[in-house]
Amino acid sequence: MGTPEFASTSLRRLVAEGYNIVAVVTTPDKPAGRGQKMHESDVKLAAKELGLPILQPEKLRDETFLNELRALQPDLGIVIAFRMLPEVVWAMPQLGTFNLHASLLPEYRGAAPINWAIINGDKRTGVTTFLLNHEIDKGAIIEQEAVDILDEDNIGTLYDKLMNIGAELVLKTVDKVAEGGYEVIEQMHIDESTLRPAPKIFKDDCLIKWDKRGEDIVNLVRGLSPYPAAWTYIYKDGAECGTAKIFKVRFEVDNREGSAGRVVTDGRSYFGVRCADGVVYIEELQMAGKKRMAIKDLLLGWRDAVEVTF
Repeated sequence: MGTPEFASTSLRRLVAEGYNIVAVVTTPDKPAGRGQKMHESDVKLAAKELGLPILQPEKLRDETFLNELRALQPDLGIVIAFRMLPEVVWAMPQLGTFNLHASLLPEYRGAAPINWAIINGDKRTGVTTFLLNHEIDKGAIIEQEAVDILDEDNIGTLYDKLMNIGAELVLKTVDKVAEGGYEVIEQMHIDESTLRPAPKIFKDDCLIKWDKRGEDIVNLVRGLSPYPAAWTYIYKDGAECGTAKIFKVRFEVDNREGSAGRVVTDGRSYFGVRCADGVVYIEELQMAGKKRMAIKDLLLGWRDAVEVTF
């Protein structure tokens, strides 16, 4: 059961290794894009290519869907980046249902664990498989594998690493469950106040606050690049004149005085913005309604770059 590429990678690995996938459950097709063409999930596209039966229920408690599941007599359920399951679904397989989550649980329970690990400046994260229960991301842990977060990593590169390592962990977990008698690590009796959450990311979460420390701004940009992307307002003569998405930055400590958001540029080769403890130099950005560009290319046509503030 899954939706995005993060899940389809594990599905492909399971099939390649000869595991018997009795069905794939994914989200219904939805209209998307300017033409509102019907969009199929990555998991559905993979299942079609692999010749697997596909179920796309609108509601997971629908009796027709539940009867289809029962008829399949599944031994084990596997969930990766899907919806919250009702007990009638996750308890149906005789060996239970496990989930692959992109963090080292119990840290970063929630919808965006990869993003928040980078945004918070962590140096390590990982993937976890755990048995589903009544609470989100709180089931008994079966397997975990840690991954270093490199300084050059962003959400795109770390997503790919965890996706591929996660696929191998899924195979390892299936074998462990099939063999039986395995030990789990319960997530009970943990002081929730000591844990960092990973809630869904909204547009306001992506707005750069230039009065923050440079390192924090760099981590925010990395944790949101290339999607959904950190962004900023642009001002000229004290009035808002646009917005820009920012994809790549570097930070230099600079103790010279200057208000946060003030631009530092020669108008030709570099473009920086003052923050709490220095200057954040922007290397790639996308002005609203324009394409993504390297800063040197943008400055060739941005005549009033020296007159704006962020």
